[in-house]
Amino acid sequence: MTDVLIVGAGPAGIRAAETLAAAGVKPVVVDEAERGGGQIYRRPPDGFSRPGRKLYGSEAGKAADLHRVFDALVAEGRVRHLPRSSVLGLYRGQAQVLGPDGVESLHHDRLILATGASDRLAPVPGWQSAGVYSLGAAQIALKSQGVAIGRRVVLAGTGPLLTLVAAQYRAAGASVEAVLDTAGLSTQLAGGLRMAAARPRVTARGLAMRARLGGTYRAGVRLDGIDAGAEGELELSWRDGRGGAHRTACDAVAMGWHLRSETALADLAGVPFDWSDTWAQWLPRADEMGRAGGGVYLAGDGLSILGADGAEIAGRLAAIACLADLGLSAPDPLRDLRRMRRMRRFADGIARAFPWPARAVRALPDEAVLCRCEGITAGELRAALPGSGQDANRAKSVTRVGMGRCQGRFCQLAGAEIMAGACGVGPERMGRLRAQPPVRPASIEALAEPRGS
Repeated sequence: MTDVLIVGAGPAGIRAAETLAAAGVKPVVVDEAERGGGQIYRRPPDGFSRPGRKLYGSEAGKAADLHRVFDALVAEGRVRHLPRSSVLGLYRGQAQVLGPDGVESLHHDRLILATGASDRLAPVPGWQSAGVYSLGAAQIALKSQGVAIGRRVVLAGTGPLLTLVAAQYRAAGASVEAVLDTAGLSTQLAGGLRMAAARPRVTARGLAMRARLGGTYRAGVRLDGIDAGAEGELELSWRDGRGGAHRTACDAVAMGWHLRSETALADLAGVPFDWSDTWAQWLPRADEMGRAGGGVYLAGDGLSILGADGAEIAGRLAAIACLADLGLSAPDPLRDLRRMRRMRRFADGIARAFPWPARAVRALPDEAVLCRCEGITAGELRAALPGSGQDANRAKSVTRVGMGRCQGRFCQLAGAEIMAGACGVGPERMGRLRAQPPVRPASIEALAEPRGS
């Protein structure tokens, strides 16, 4: 019997598992959470009192359906679920999986990577201060534990998640002092027209959410820095679209510039990558069904940033491709392929409406911290260029940028932008940091004594 391993139990992973199970294939699903749902539909602990409508808003019905489907698959024994587990590495059909009981090696003939995405962060002077979070972290705190990251919160960055987290925090009773969007209204309008043409209802829902923020929301801002006081208080300095200076006091800041695909396992699996001008990042290459070659299939935001609805479709398509390649009966993919093309048009509009702030990142002052894990400044990276040249991996070796706990997830894109700005070229000329196992932090004890050894 062919062993199929799915990494990730978010919308893409769940729909892939459902499609395989319907065809009689029992996949193994590895996920870092206790229960399926992914980041977007993350589930709170048992006994949590906030209802689904408060947690997921208009998407509560979709969240409940995905949770029900996955729970049923596990309860019926049609899926083997390994919760609280991370894939550390991949090598010749073996996945090294770190779970609650240590590390074990899982054989697989086919691999579906539904690894999702994380926040795309642009450094700002002072962002290393205590009390500064990513937008995703702010949302996880609310969904997982029912707490806000602070009593007075400032949200900054750009993209749909900025508005969504602001709306969720206000609904939970938190005081949102300001919502600062680095994308100007004219830029948002140009991309928004594409969004509306592809998915008018979703676009209208986002606009309504934005309107409810009122004067708290400001577009076209420039973030100058974050100052931290001795008692933990913060003050964010910013300029409005006309250049007027402002300082907003708070006790927590959450930042994010849309998302970056989680691609480390795709890299270890030997998947080729291409630079995306649309998303200003390296993305793995696959066909429209998610085939990436060598028995590897990609689905969801780990392949392309298409959101939760697009991830569900991509998960089904990847599973259909897997079944077809195994010579098994598979559903007709035509309807999902048509829907996926619409999702891509919508995502293209999002990317254009809420662009990566390349100019601001290139202008980051020398004294500003670039790599929070290692405390490396933008100036240190620029100073290393004569020795590293236009090569991200060599710059990593020289400066330690990207060597910390996050393995470059939060600093790689900004680092490449800073190097490119100093060299007068595009960021793609810097290359990309190569993934290395373990792709998640693991203790020496767990690695030294794998389960079953």
